[in-house]
Amino acid sequence: MSMNTIKKCKAYKIKDSRGDETLEVEMSSNGHTVWASVPAGKSTGSREAVALPVDEAVWNVNRVISPELIGKKADVFEVDDLLVSLDGTENKSNLGANAILGVSLATLKLEAKIANQPLWKHIQSLGHPVSKSVGFPRLFVNVLNGGAHAKFRLPFQEYMFVLGNGMNVAGPINQLQTLFEQLKKKLEAEGKEIKMGDEGGFSFESDDIEEPFNILSELHDKLAIDVAGGEFFENGEYNVCGQKYSLEKLSNLYELLVKKYPLISIEDPFADNDFEAFAFVTKKMRDYGVISQKEDVLVVGDDLTTTNPQMIAKAVDGKLINAVLIKPNQIGTISETLKAIKMTHEAGLKTIISHRSGETMDSFIADLAMGVGAFGLKAGTMFQSERKEKYDRLLEIEQEVNSEK
Repeated sequence: MSMNTIKKCKAYKIKDSRGDETLEVEMSSNGHTVWASVPAGKSTGSREAVALPVDEAVWNVNRVISPELIGKKADVFEVDDLLVSLDGTENKSNLGANAILGVSLATLKLEAKIANQPLWKHIQSLGHPVSKSVGFPRLFVNVLNGGAHAKFRLPFQEYMFVLGNGMNVAGPINQLQTLFEQLKKKLEAEGKEIKMGDEGGFSFESDDIEEPFNILSELHDKLAIDVAGGEFFENGEYNVCGQKYSLEKLSNLYELLVKKYPLISIEDPFADNDFEAFAFVTKKMRDYGVISQKEDVLVVGDDLTTTNPQMIAKAVDGKLINAVLIKPNQIGTISETLKAIKMTHEAGLKTIISHRSGETMDSFIADLAMGVGAFGLKAGTMFQSERKEKYDRLLEIEQEVNSEK
């Protein structure tokens, strides 16, 4: 059997950062073995690929997919074509996006091992001109958890520090540790009852929209939020902290926050089918950037775009956003993920590679962010091992890059 053909493909059940079951795929050729595991989200877009129950997904890998792969070349594009064909649905609901992504990611890792390349370097080599790295990703770090990630104790789902300028990662990671300790002391000094959210950030009870911004802006000069607007959209209106907001009223709120605080990025400000609202707020933020002579505030699509090339094309055509969040498990294959990134970059939009609320010890997203030259990486705080793994991998990548100089 050739050195670059798949000899083994087997799935197992493991636990994610929330203690829920997910799957891991072990794949090997002659002389190389890799493992790839699949995260899961709590707040999901309506157009995401369908993950099946873990037992069913594991069965599909071991009984349906594996027999078709043994002896095939470890080529992620060829394997992904086979997986999509075997599944036969648009949303991966037959074999399961979790089963398919586990195999797709394992194939990519095995391919890199056979090529004797670091994973990020191999991703760079896959023939996408826009994926030549332009620096290190900025860190979008969720330090206050709200919404579905923390039982709606805070109005919005994520409040983030944005760290780094693309020059390195060691400095921003050290700064993050300091800022997180300062934030904890500040919350304790204010008598907050602190709990931990799914992504390792702090959570406290507040229905004051501005309070989290007041706290964070005293510590750092670049903030971002994930609103998860679909979580509080009802009957054509947005219900935030007990108040009803129309499209225009909520847009005005975002504009107020941008003008008053160092807020540089707003993710999913509206429900994922509210296209008019996305276009309205993106234009508002672009106009504000022109007037204030600042860079445009990022309006980031996540539930809107779900790493889906068709939805990204729609968002680009409608000028709905100026940045795209990338989560491979939303679409289900590495090749479709890379296509989505390529489309985004070619349209002049920024990409932010993201973890999920249910994470694993797989550090792939760090390599992906570096390999495609992403503007940012969302990996959560460093105080859950599943998320710290991503930062540790970034530090290794920085050493690998520096050794090439």
